Amino acid sequence: MDKGRVLICEGLGILEMGWCWLVGILIVLANAWSLAQGYPSEDLVVSLPGQPKVGFRHYAGYVDVDVSHGRSLFYYFVEADKDADLKPLTLWLNGGPGCSSIGGGAFTELGPFYPQGDGRGLRRNTMSWNRASNLLFVESPAGVGWSYSNTTSDYTCGDASSANDMYLFMLKWYEKYPTFRTRELFLTGESYAGHYIPQLANALLNHNEASGDFKINIKGVAIGNPLLRLDRDIPSTYEFFWSHGMISDEIGLAITNECDFDDYTYASPHNVSDSCNHAISEADHIVGEYINNYDVILDVCYPSIVEQELRLKKMATKMSLGVDVCMTYERRFYFNLPEVQKALHANRTNLPYSWSMCSSILNYSDTDGNINILPILKRIVENNIPVWVFSGDQDSVVPLLGSRTLVRELAHDLKLGVTVPYGAWFHKGQVGGWATEYGNLLTFATVRGAAHMVPYAQPSRSLHLFSSFVRGRRLPNATRSSIDD
Repeated sequence: MDKGRVLICEGLGILEMGWCWLVGILIVLANAWSLAQGYPSEDLVVSLPGQPKVGFRHYAGYVDVDVSHGRSLFYYFVEADKDADLKPLTLWLNGGPGCSSIGGGAFTELGPFYPQGDGRGLRRNTMSWNRASNLLFVESPAGVGWSYSNTTSDYTCGDASSANDMYLFMLKWYEKYPTFRTRELFLTGESYAGHYIPQLANALLNHNEASGDFKINIKGVAIGNPLLRLDRDIPSTYEFFWSHGMISDEIGLAITNECDFDDYTYASPHNVSDSCNHAISEADHIVGEYINNYDVILDVCYPSIVEQELRLKKMATKMSLGVDVCMTYERRFYFNLPEVQKALHANRTNLPYSWSMCSSILNYSDTDGNINILPILKRIVENNIPVWVFSGDQDSVVPLLGSRTLVRELAHDLKLGVTVPYGAWFHKGQVGGWATEYGNLLTFATVRGAAHMVPYAQPSRSLHLFSSFVRGRRLPNATRSSIDD
């Protein structure tokens, strides 16, 4: 028996010789299928530790974006659950800047698996977005998760370098997966991906204009609770606090009257008057540390409890209507298991730090967050690419209050009229949220009861929204829907 198959069998806990030979046969067949499809067989994930059985394949590995610097980005690719060869490709990026799309999107929000309560296995996400599309997750930029560079200066980066690396990544990923070169591509993400995704789309549009050969088939952009314009998104946080009873009238009025957020920047967030600084400090104190600002109705997880649960290998406590509020700790535990990293072909350089959701080594630009993204979104729409902005309505970090206004102003700048008046959309006979559409190309939608991480808080409603997006359908304004999700 070859050494590679023995190691895989040991990793899966299969010790009987006969069963291990069967695993070997299955690996050979899977490799043959991958080669026939033009997929890289070396990146095939045979099985993750504790993974439930599924009918689709998934792949993980590295794409070298700068060989001379030794800079490589780690990716995780999941086939659609059914009819994968007929469904589009969707790229998902998390924000931060500097947070992992594998840990966030893939294994907490919209991917096919969640970590189990004991941190040593996985459970199926029945509302995974791979029901509607093939999914691609990338840890970007280098320094996030298992993505790395052998050139330390690469960890000082910003929006421009991140967009360029993701552009190079996509070109080289298509070389690994040539059958997707003509497939429809949807670009999605959340939070600071409000910068990442539009800037990547801009780079891909530049590529398409310059290329006389291969053109990338961009079919849509969807960004959730996205940072689009800092001086408009920041004041909406304090408006959200006030409207949800989290701060008093006096503090809310003080912030409104004393703060000029036109001067608010990442580099100098409190480059405002002393009275404004005092009002903001008071608001932050009143809201307190025992509220999850990303989801104000969600209970919080106390790490000491989780660590004890993990040591005892028991299911972590579930609160808040069945949402596992301790999933972040379970996920970190799982990704730092050596057998998990081996199964994912990850950490090939034995990084001198453990995997974490957000990077501690990245020196990301503290001024790029001030960039106004609306002109880039304008160019995308002008290229007849639909743009959806969606907001979980329980997020105080990038609230719907700012995003909704910015989308309306963008529509005005584009001279797009209202094609769907603002109103409720429905999912399973209940209100899924509220939505409006401008000129058949620009949509704003809320997801009721969702948070900053929309698919995590409302998996079923978010899948409905995503399915509508990739199928080019409007969200239903009646209690019945033809979308089977």
